[in-house]
This record gives sequence, C-alpha cells and structure tokens, in this order.
Amino acid sequence: MDEMKLEGTVLISCNCEYGCPCNFNAPPSHGDCEGHWTWHVERGHVGEVSLDGVTFSLCVDWPGAIHEGGGEGILLVDAEADDAQQAAVRRLVGGEVGGPWEILAWTWPTLHGPVAVPYELSVDGLRSRVKAGDKLELELEPMHNPVSGAEVAAAAVLPQGMIGKHLDLAASKTFRVNDGIAFDHSGKYAALARFDYSS
Repeated sequence: MDEMKLEGTVLISCNCEYGCPCNFNAPPSHGDCEGHWTWHVERGHVGEVSLDGVTFSLCVDWPGAIHEGGGEGILLVDAEADDAQQAAVRRLVGGEVGGPWEILAWTWPTLHGPVAVPYELSVDGLRSRVKAGDKLELELEPMHNPVSGAEVAAAAVLPQGMIGKHLDLAASKTFRVNDGIAFDHSGKYAALARFDYSS
C-alpha cells in the first residue's frame, strides 16, 4: 500500500439535527443518512502524487445508518486536478490507501465518479462555504438560540474520530446535492474540522 499523508480542512453536512448523533455512536436523527464531506488538502501526497491544494467531495445517500451500508455516492474532484491526482483521490475514497476511507468505503458499494468540477471554496470558520459546479452547494452558519436568536458556539471533541478529532459545530444555511443522488437539507447539521491522516 502506498504511503499517504494529508493535512487540511474538512467541511461536513448531513440531514441530521445539529451535532449529528452519529458523532456519538447513536442512530441518525431521521433513521437514514444523506450526507457529505468536502476535504481541502493543504499539503499531502498519496505515494509519489502530490495532492497539495486539491479539493474533493464525497456525497452519499445511505438507506439507514452509515454503518449499515448500502449507500450510493458521488465523488467530485477539483477540475484543476490532473489525471494522476484524480486517480489518487479515487484510490483514497475507494479505501485503498488508508485514512477514514479504508474503514468507510464498504458502506458505499455504488460510487459514481470521479466527476471533475470547478470549485469555489472559502474556509472562514463557521461561515465557510463550498460550491462544486452545479453538483454541490454548502454554506455554513452558526447555530442560533431558538429563544433569543443569539449565535451559539459549540464543538465536539472526538479523540477516536475518523474524520476529525475536534469538530466546530454549525448549521447548514444551504446544503444541496444534485447529481445522480439529490437532496436538500438546508438548516440541518454542519461542521468544520482540521484533519491529519497518514498510513
């Protein structure tokens, strides 16, 4: 297996309520999971292939909880990534070179892509956003107190977390996916985290 080392930021969103019970080994809020991750690699590589600056997204529709499998997903990759980088990302998400994908890849037996799309990405704390062509749109915003309307800051510390160890919790002002699988879960769970994976 090729050596892999990746560092950067991941944006997370799904159809669960704020905080997402899956983070705490509980069933999803509504019985199924329709979720997404966007990884922006600040620096890293898979084998000899540099992934510095590459952004990619995985959107999956699972019929139940993630760990029950049966998901159908789509892999989006920055159109500026070259063929070798796109192939490396496909290997990552296919679970071939470690990281969280090695544990999770079996849960999406149907995976479309990679689809090359132009990315617009802004990493700005709880107001981060990403747009991947016309396939994916996510805009984070702080959660709000339902009584006072005040912004609420919260975080989840997950020492055994696969995707990230410290998640800044947010709401999705906008969260839409539209390519093969399609959903709109604006106003639900979102988060932002640093990642540091190696194998």
